[in-house]
Amino acid sequence: MEGFSPNLSKWAIASLFLSLLWSCQPEQKEEVQASAAEEILAPEEASGKFPYRRLSTYGFFDGEIAQLSPSEAVIPYQPASSLFTDYALKSRFAYLPEGEKAVVAEEELNLPQGTILIKNFYYPADFRKPEGERRIIETRLMIHEEGGWEAYPYVWNESQTDAVLKVVGDEKEVRFINQAGEEQVINYLVPNKNQCKSCHNKNESLAPLGVQTRHLNHDYGYESGTENQLAHWTKLGKLAGFEGKAAHPSLVNYEDQSQTLDDRAMAYLDINCSHCHRAEGPASTSGLFLTYGQKDPLKLGVYKTPVAAGKGSGSHTYDIVPGDGDASILLHRMNSTEIGVAMPELGRTSIHAEGVALIREWINQMDKK
Repeated sequence: MEGFSPNLSKWAIASLFLSLLWSCQPEQKEEVQASAAEEILAPEEASGKFPYRRLSTYGFFDGEIAQLSPSEAVIPYQPASSLFTDYALKSRFAYLPEGEKAVVAEEELNLPQGTILIKNFYYPADFRKPEGERRIIETRLMIHEEGGWEAYPYVWNESQTDAVLKVVGDEKEVRFINQAGEEQVINYLVPNKNQCKSCHNKNESLAPLGVQTRHLNHDYGYESGTENQLAHWTKLGKLAGFEGKAAHPSLVNYEDQSQTLDDRAMAYLDINCSHCHRAEGPASTSGLFLTYGQKDPLKLGVYKTPVAAGKGSGSHTYDIVPGDGDASILLHRMNSTEIGVAMPELGRTSIHAEGVALIREWINQMDKK
């Protein structure tokens, strides 16, 4: 045939084939990704061998899981003051095995093997309406296994139908409206499994936070009515050794402005800093101990030079300079997000403005000596 070129014909056929091949690839990739997601979220049996891949497998919550409505075997709890985590709100629950109970041992709660502590981190769409629409970002489990405590982070899917175990952690962009009506965007970091020990560290072993006697020795609004949490656990047969509120230490809520400034400041430092800055913590060599009952001014940082703050001290000399919060290393580090300066080192990517204001006020009212 005149004008026909075999080479052109072959090229045209090849081009058509490649065009069809490439046009199919995105669809195939999408199908592969969908299949992988379905595999991750596939139902699994509650075998009793932890950790499960899906949060829903544990059966902690009744009904739609995103409602976080606890099953009968799960007890809600709330420490008097809450650790700051980029303004995330939290709901906490504890599961203790049937027939087992915790025991009050001085200021500690000795929780039995098989205990599971459940902490959910979420953001309301609008902080002016905290009971309205919300997005749950992660759920952290601490499970008391035969060899000790283990931590497992679970990341929630976008549809809020379940959360999946992510031992390597994750990163999520979170948008919300704050109390002032301003739109906020933060880069929320879910810690990996190993990072949990950075804070949950007692004598180099993983240990729970926020469930010491002083944190729970206050009232909580249960469906059955308001009651002291330790008294409630005792009534449920889940706690031994509680002798009444007055017989045990208790913290205040640092947000409660009816409390004294000293009590509020020490409650803030206790829940946000003392997991490291205590005799049994990883920052014990610093000599800075920020537990609620600490009375020694030097151990609180008053006119104390840092042991090894490096660039974290900025241009300042002392951890606390009475009467001058802005000259104090403690406040300088709280008021920073720079790696190597910011304290706490993990758990936040933003500055807790209200916490900084509280500690500044506390330091500023200290007597200069």
